[in-house]
Amino acid sequence: MIWPVALTVLGLFIGSFLNVCIHRIPRCESIVWPASHCPKCLTPIRPWDNIPVLSYLFLLGKCRSCSAKISLRYPMVEILSALLCISLYLRFGLSPEFLIYYVWVCILLVITFIDLDYQIIPDSLSIGGIILGLIAVFWLPLSYKTALIGLALGSGLLIAIIYGYYFLTKRQGMGGGDVKLLGMIGVFTGWEGVLFTIFCASLIGSVVGVTWVIIRKKGMLAAIPFGPFLSLGAIVYVLWGAKIINWYLGYIS
Repeated sequence: MIWPVALTVLGLFIGSFLNVCIHRIPRCESIVWPASHCPKCLTPIRPWDNIPVLSYLFLLGKCRSCSAKISLRYPMVEILSALLCISLYLRFGLSPEFLIYYVWVCILLVITFIDLDYQIIPDSLSIGGIILGLIAVFWLPLSYKTALIGLALGSGLLIAIIYGYYFLTKRQGMGGGDVKLLGMIGVFTGWEGVLFTIFCASLIGSVVGVTWVIIRKKGMLAAIPFGPFLSLGAIVYVLWGAKIINWYLGYIS
């Protein structure tokens, strides 16, 4: 149990850093300096108030200095980071694949919450992820050829969908950020991962989108970011994609 416990703690603290990235990258601020501080009163956060999850619970979700409410998203990101760290460890063990894919899912986590908040996907994350993937392919269970095909297919599919949607409706659908995101996903998963991600993201996105429209009583043209669904589909593929595909092929046969 030593490694799972250690990786859980590591994942929680990395999740705390991811929260910094989610808050600062869209604002074009440094993720290194200054140190963590309350966004309301700008008071530096003491080390004992910056312990993942526990500090949030101890402070009852409020800043110690000004009592401003701290978003529930902060412990949520920390917990998700830890869960993904453990899941990838169980999938790959202590291996280069585990480390590379964990860095990748951390990027996807940051992209997800930035897209939810601002409906943008920073190029520094998507294009940076593409470069990282092309460097790290040597240690992943796919070839450079497969990674490049995944990059081309991922970007090409969404470009075709975007222009097809515009041709039929004369309205803007997904943005260029989604194109680069799926291209980045293709580098890490290959063409099979791209197809699985598109299918999974479309299925989940449709269910969530319709539910959102009904609950919020918005029109069917309400803007819903697609990046989080692409990220979710990609993570599902890396963790359980092979099992899901084998189950489905066995079911239809």
